[in-house]
Amino acid sequence: MASAINRRQFIKACAVLTLGFTTPISFAQGHRDPRMVVLILRGGMDGLAAVPAYGDPAYRSGRGKLALGTPDTVDGVIDLDGFFGLNPVFENLAQMYAGREALLFQAIAPPYAKRSHFYAQDVLETGLTNPAGSASGWLYRALQGLSEGRDPEKYGYSLGAGIPRIVQGALPVGAWAPDRLPDPDEDTLQRLMALYEQDSYLGPKVRAGFNADEMINAMGGKLRGGNNLTTVAKAAARFLTRDDGPRVAVMDSGGWDTHAWQGTTKGRLANRFRELDTVLAGLKQDMGSVWDQTAVVIITEFGRTVAVNGTSGTDHGVGGAAFLLGGAVNGGRVHSDWPGLAKEKLYEGRDLKPTLDMRALFAGVLHQHMGLDRGFIEEQVFPGYRDQVSGLIRAG
Repeated sequence: MASAINRRQFIKACAVLTLGFTTPISFAQGHRDPRMVVLILRGGMDGLAAVPAYGDPAYRSGRGKLALGTPDTVDGVIDLDGFFGLNPVFENLAQMYAGREALLFQAIAPPYAKRSHFYAQDVLETGLTNPAGSASGWLYRALQGLSEGRDPEKYGYSLGAGIPRIVQGALPVGAWAPDRLPDPDEDTLQRLMALYEQDSYLGPKVRAGFNADEMINAMGGKLRGGNNLTTVAKAAARFLTRDDGPRVAVMDSGGWDTHAWQGTTKGRLANRFRELDTVLAGLKQDMGSVWDQTAVVIITEFGRTVAVNGTSGTDHGVGGAAFLLGGAVNGGRVHSDWPGLAKEKLYEGRDLKPTLDMRALFAGVLHQHMGLDRGFIEEQVFPGYRDQVSGLIRAG
């Protein structure tokens, strides 16, 4: 425990020194001064729970008791386009979508399909199909082109308890961490409940003793990872809105591995969605007028199984969802080459089949929003990969 505290104090001290001796620099390029935020949801967010494809004929049978809505109506979802909906706890995200500030992606995934958290996150963060060794993160490599002679440590910042691989490289980036150790999330408790679920004697006792919602309430909300994310997001806004501050920020959020008692509009996952929704609304407010120059990329390492498992949750999957939001985003739509949820159309008969490589989203934001040269992206950031999603950013 002491080593973790010392590491956090060291990271924060480095950030304070960096801020204390920074000479104010104007990063404005004409009238554009873009900001980029990357938020990683670690554990595998259930994309079909966030953005349900309620219009797919196989949706309800495939999802079972985790399906939202009813067969003939969109009750239980926020309708987006007559086919895709939004989990109703995403009230603020729905407003951004209606205001054309949110673009949603379905059937998207990094170029990896083996369902291992660690390997999937390595692929997600390095942007390489084979991330073995000490490969740098794709955003770190992008910073080398974005900073254009400026100190990457002042142009890009990692905010939170550690420095994720996405911004690791030969040189340090800026870092900031809150004083307090991060609160434990619900994932460990849920795994314990799943372990004893089939035990007729211990199962009910464990569930009663470790019920996540009851413990959260008893401890004043201290177990909710979103509380820590709120602190980090507010810090990100403070950094990004400074005239001499960074223009790229990275954050992450754990606890999205919903193997047990996932729920729909209530329960464990709905609580995480609600917390995320609140954080996003707060980030927009705290960014102020800079929001119009901002793009927030929200990603996860993989989706989850279409079907419910034996503990009322979902297991590691492949295809999932991602969000792109901000005042600079050309939103108000769902981007998807939808593969379908019929059994024969699923990946290996169990997962949503990915039809969009997540690198195409990253490359599009880097080029269209941040102004990074496309050749640099294809040669240095994602070597050998040349696709990007077009039309992500508002014209002008």
